[in-house]
Amino acid sequence: MAESRTLPTGFGELEVLAVGTVLLVEALSGLCLNSLTILSFCKTPELRTPRHLLVLSLALADSGISLNAFIAATSSLLRRWPYGSEGCQAHGFQGFATALASICSSAAIAWGRYHHYCTRSRLDWNTAVSLVFFVWLSSAFWAALPLLGWGHYDYEPLGTCCTLDYSRGDRNFTSFLFTMAFFNFLLPFFITVISYRLMEQKLGKTGRPPVPALMAKTVPTVNAINYALGSEMVHRGIWQCLSPQKREQD
Repeated sequence: MAESRTLPTGFGELEVLAVGTVLLVEALSGLCLNSLTILSFCKTPELRTPRHLLVLSLALADSGISLNAFIAATSSLLRRWPYGSEGCQAHGFQGFATALASICSSAAIAWGRYHHYCTRSRLDWNTAVSLVFFVWLSSAFWAALPLLGWGHYDYEPLGTCCTLDYSRGDRNFTSFLFTMAFFNFLLPFFITVISYRLMEQKLGKTGRPPVPALMAKTVPTVNAINYALGSEMVHRGIWQCLSPQKREQD
């Protein structure tokens, strides 16, 4: 693994500063929006349902991504990675685990919505808790494999944050990448598309599934707007949390 360095080779100081600023904005917006979702779930009894537990799981995962981006932002503003090799491994694991949990939680929400709107039975607590447990256990398992030798975490090109080392082309990393992509990208994508397509056929409405490093770190903000702030019930819960006096009057 590369050692910590003061300024990435091939990048100017202004470029590193710009990346750090963008990451900081993305991190803070994602943390704020997803924190509102988590707070509303904790404070509003109407939101404590099995279906919204899946949204809570997504908000927690996206908060983890935003926290990972915040660390990358501060490192970029410092123009160096200050946490050493072990910190790089921990940063890579945390970021990858929460990213996988976000993807799988989105697929779980899509299936949960299909189950809610297209079947006669409602999602129960046992199923929802089992889904959330499986999402996080599976994400931690796949994120831990590079620490055990299948795959590899290393510095991103800027050298101020860590992720999977996609520059490796050996058989070890290629086998990990394709296997991981099948179970954690293609399969969740298939579940999401099929769930929304079946809902479209059942309800006669158009259903669309949710859609390099800087782009990936915008996902927490997009998910918060799409799944949390876009839900009328969650929106009311957030408003109640922000307006305690009104809640007491109600």
